[in-house]
Amino acid sequence: MNDTITEAKIDRYLDITRRALEKLKVVTPDRSFGKRLADDFLTMATSYYEDAKHFRAQGDFVTAFASVNYAHGWIDCGARIGLWDVDGDDVLFTLFE
Repeated sequence: MNDTITEAKIDRYLDITRRALEKLKVVTPDRSFGKRLADDFLTMATSYYEDAKHFRAQGDFVTAFASVNYAHGWIDCGARIGLWDVDGDDVLFTLFE
């Protein structure tokens, strides 16, 4: 069992999350509750991603790993409930169907 968070592992997860953030497109109407949700989810994902990069730079791979996984959780939730278009990508995102 590999229970070590290596530099390579955290860098891989940061890269996956970066690519997901770059790919998603908010598709909710501007003046809708869905838009507020999309913006909030994206803010949370981006904040956790930035935290992960900060902790990674400090050498705290455990906290970086936790943060990047929280970030991607927000991303996947938004994709799964249709807040953004991810072009059917089921590699970077967990889709409903």
